[in-house]
Amino acid sequence: MTDHGAPVSLPGWHPVYSGKVRDLYLPDDETDPRMLVVASDRVSAFDHVLEPGIPGKGTLLTTLSLWWFAQLAGADGGVPIPNHLAGDQGEVPDAVSGRAMLVHRLEMLPIECVVRGYLTGSGWAEYAAGGTVCGIQLPAGLSNGDRLPEPLFTPAYKAPLGEHDENITFDQTAQLVGADRAAQLRDLSLETYRRAAETAASRGLILADTKFEFGIRDGELTLADEVLTSDSSRYWDVEAWRTGTTPAERMASFDKQIVRDWLAAAWDKTGTPPELPAEIVERTAEKYRELIDRLTSS
Repeated sequence: MTDHGAPVSLPGWHPVYSGKVRDLYLPDDETDPRMLVVASDRVSAFDHVLEPGIPGKGTLLTTLSLWWFAQLAGADGGVPIPNHLAGDQGEVPDAVSGRAMLVHRLEMLPIECVVRGYLTGSGWAEYAAGGTVCGIQLPAGLSNGDRLPEPLFTPAYKAPLGEHDENITFDQTAQLVGADRAAQLRDLSLETYRRAAETAASRGLILADTKFEFGIRDGELTLADEVLTSDSSRYWDVEAWRTGTTPAERMASFDKQIVRDWLAAAWDKTGTPPELPAEIVERTAEKYRELIDRLTSS
């Protein structure tokens, strides 16, 4: 297909999984230990894949992931964080060039490692109702968009395909993966967020929150999947955050919040979601492109 909406036929590779926004391929050569992760132009919100997709989204997400993997591997001057990239990315098949990554196969952990530096989204809704975020008590008097006293690690259990992910406590994480591994996940997630937030800040951006996924390779905790993209993170303009008087003004975003906001206003979350208007599609693509420009050109 040419719309980047469904798995494509790749000589030497066969599809093994198709998710909401990414497709996975294994090599026909069973001795090859690698995997191909292909980002589509599909866009999802509220656990639904929406129509139409965002043109060029797969390439934009892959470009940003590769850039961040390089920063976290030491280009930012920090201690290298192991990631799942496998050697020469020039070996990606031409049909998916620019929107695919060659990676090592990992033993993936069933934990979505969410880090929240600012109060927003579902965290704000929970706080407004009871003063907590994922069960963690926070000081009174915070507003939507406020910086948290310190970043929070709020893990979620990655449910089987077709089911909803579930927020869990740190103790529940330890029950799933063991106490030592849970502590490693927490500490590495917070450190990765800290480094990325510092990099974003140097470009005039706030990294409000993000989510990481990790796997195990040769016994080592390894960063996997996409990382710090417009789909997995919230980015805001720092100047707007300082000067805005309403949440919308403060949280001038460079992510798919445009899609979430439109869908929340246009749909009651029953039945099939409505089709995205052309204006929302283009504005989202524009924000994705602007984020890459601001991060990588500085």
